[in-house]
Amino acid sequence: MAQLWGGRFTKETNQLVYNFNASISFDQKFYHQDIEGSIAHVTMLAKTGILTEEEKSQIIDGLMGILQDVESGTLPITSEYEDIHSFVEANLIKRIGDVGKKLHTGRSRNDQVALDMKLYTRDEIVALKELILALMNTLHRLMKEHIDTYMPGFTHLQKAQPVTLSHHIGAYMEMFRRDYSRLTDIYERMNYCPLGAGALAGTTYPLDRELTAKLLNFYGPTLNSMDSVSDRDYLIELLSACSTIMIHLSRFSEEIIIWNSNEYRFIELDDAYSTGSSIMPQKKNPDIAELVRGKTGRVYGALMSLLTVMKGIPLAYNKDMQEDKELTFDAIDTVKGCLALFTGMISTMKVNKEVMANSAKNGFTNATDAADYLVNHGVPFRDAHSIVGQLVLFCIEKEISLDDMTLEQYQTICPVFQEDIYDAISMKTCVEKRNTIGAPGQEAMKQVIAIHEAYLKTLNEG
Repeated sequence: MAQLWGGRFTKETNQLVYNFNASISFDQKFYHQDIEGSIAHVTMLAKTGILTEEEKSQIIDGLMGILQDVESGTLPITSEYEDIHSFVEANLIKRIGDVGKKLHTGRSRNDQVALDMKLYTRDEIVALKELILALMNTLHRLMKEHIDTYMPGFTHLQKAQPVTLSHHIGAYMEMFRRDYSRLTDIYERMNYCPLGAGALAGTTYPLDRELTAKLLNFYGPTLNSMDSVSDRDYLIELLSACSTIMIHLSRFSEEIIIWNSNEYRFIELDDAYSTGSSIMPQKKNPDIAELVRGKTGRVYGALMSLLTVMKGIPLAYNKDMQEDKELTFDAIDTVKGCLALFTGMISTMKVNKEVMANSAKNGFTNATDAADYLVNHGVPFRDAHSIVGQLVLFCIEKEISLDDMTLEQYQTICPVFQEDIYDAISMKTCVEKRNTIGAPGQEAMKQVIAIHEAYLKTLNEG
């Protein structure tokens, strides 16, 4: 058992206790961040005169050698070490001797692991933002391509009013823009360096915490040593943001699954993002969309677990907090995988434009516009609403759409109708006359697409 402590103890830790306590199986993910933080730490120690320049050089050379050997696979991270910190320090001492024992000067594993987690999380936020940006670029392309692809809009999963696929996808563009913004906010709030906080009460060494923060690209040092080692707010925020991303992916997946069904046939998923059945040869299953929908619960579980872990912990550090890592690692990896696969799935799907348009027409989505027609011809709205209800009932009985009714049939129910009713209730008219900003009309959509274009250009170039 390779441990960084033991002088106070007179016998070995029980093996089961050791295994239960150890975190090397999952915090080995931190090896790069742990070495990066250690290099900054010894650089600062030398700058403040706590270490000599020679000692600094020896330690950094040793750390770089460990990093290279881990990444090349010649130095495996094994379970004989309690955690990633003991792995790095033990191997450093093995390589450079007693000088390696000075690495931990002015530092505790409490502020060290707080630093590693922040460095790791910061990198993962950047990776998540890149994946969301790729998804938004795909959504933007689809919006531009389908500005005149008419389809039914829904409320209560009932056909309501006609919209366009561009407008429908635009709703998800807004959601993912908010997701991107949330991740940016979390990064801004969390980007302060906990190293130098010690176990909980700082240190008597004359550390330059501003320098350490600068070397690691933080905005500055954290301002309370107790909070520095016990803060997991940024992880709770990140898991909350990840859960919200998964809400949006899951909602969109649900629609993809419905649209891909035989009853709808709005879209057809590419073979690369579908699977078949072992016994039913006709099946083409939307497994990726279903898995995204299913994995949403997994990410929610991570958030609820961490909230529960943190709810009763007194200041400062407690071992309970070790539970944050596996939860966060799994949630981040899940969201990253879902974002990448979902983007590929929607970028390759085939859109059946004619089927969508016919569904809007046959679902009486233009009924509101028929009522508006009557109102514009002097009929009170409540009367117009009742008249159009009668029209719909007539069409259901005859198994036709409002567009298929003859003028004589219209006038039998209400003599106000004239030949221009057909233009008033066409899908094109119903959509195109809705041009206030945020509506599905083409002019309104062009404005929104231009706004997204400028926004994405800034992100893609930045």
